[in-house]
Amino acid sequence: MPEVSIEEVARAAGVSSATVSRALRGRGGISPATTERVRQVAEQLGYAASPLASALASGRAGSVAVVLPYLDRWYFASVLNAAEQVLREAGLDVLLFHVGDTGLRHDYFSFGMLRKRVDGVLLLNLTLSEKETDALRGLGVPVCMVGYEVDGFHSVHIDDAAGASTAVQHLLNLGHERIGIISGDPSEPMACTAPQDRRTGYRRTLEDAGIAPDPGLEVYGDFTVEGGERATSELFGRPKPPTAIFAESDEMAFGTLKILGRIGMSVPTDISVVGFDNHQMAAYFDLTTIAQPVFEQGRMIARRLVDSIERPGEIPPEKIRTDTSLIIRGSTAVPSEYRRQFPA
Repeated sequence: MPEVSIEEVARAAGVSSATVSRALRGRGGISPATTERVRQVAEQLGYAASPLASALASGRAGSVAVVLPYLDRWYFASVLNAAEQVLREAGLDVLLFHVGDTGLRHDYFSFGMLRKRVDGVLLLNLTLSEKETDALRGLGVPVCMVGYEVDGFHSVHIDDAAGASTAVQHLLNLGHERIGIISGDPSEPMACTAPQDRRTGYRRTLEDAGIAPDPGLEVYGDFTVEGGERATSELFGRPKPPTAIFAESDEMAFGTLKILGRIGMSVPTDISVVGFDNHQMAAYFDLTTIAQPVFEQGRMIARRLVDSIERPGEIPPEKIRTDTSLIIRGSTAVPSEYRRQFPA
């Protein structure tokens, strides 16, 4: 069978070739009825749009690069899923770049990115060096970021320090003073900002309450369930364990709950636990947590990227801060010594 051309589809649908291209790429500006008619004609004729032809006609690559440090963590997967839906609806393909170690990251910013023609770049929670920032600016395409701010780039993020402060203040208000923290490792090579900012909020809130942060109550996980298990075991292997734990992610908090149950500690009777993120399983575990709009951040930043691609030079870079909130569930209560001292 001879290959069907876009001109044949246009003639059969009674529209221009440009309208066919826009309708099949989901570019907008065309009525739903026309879009549906074009798609039906294209399907009947067996027309398959050529990505190369579309790119040549529009002057665009039809794709965006999404750069992220982790593939197997809930937060990153959730942001990516939300962003990908928006990008796909706009007719943009996603080129995924996993920079999971320092070598991959160096290669990407030094060589890989420059070999791939894209219409825009989306980065998830990466702290950029000056050299990396210059490389992105040199691409001449819109750049959007989640979890980090750079002048000249669109960004959406939360106040991680303030979120952590809310979590710790909740525990202080209940009467806890020995509050442990399971945080990200400061030597972690991906240099994400959230672990350090949340640890800063934890320490600052204790100091404001007149409590000196105790290094013996600070342990590191890796934002995974297994990391939370290891860190909790480490905390309870020390001479004076805490009466409450703030885990910098719900996934680490899940690991905490598992170990506490294994060693016979009752939550919240013996110890309180607060997480961060409001993971979709947090309610199942009855976990008190700091909620952040993870999916909304993904959709929001992807929408900014699409708008910047479709309206080049018209949308000034914007730094958007979304809110966090405390969700109190059944994993926090007053310390057991308070209950013994002041029985109901």
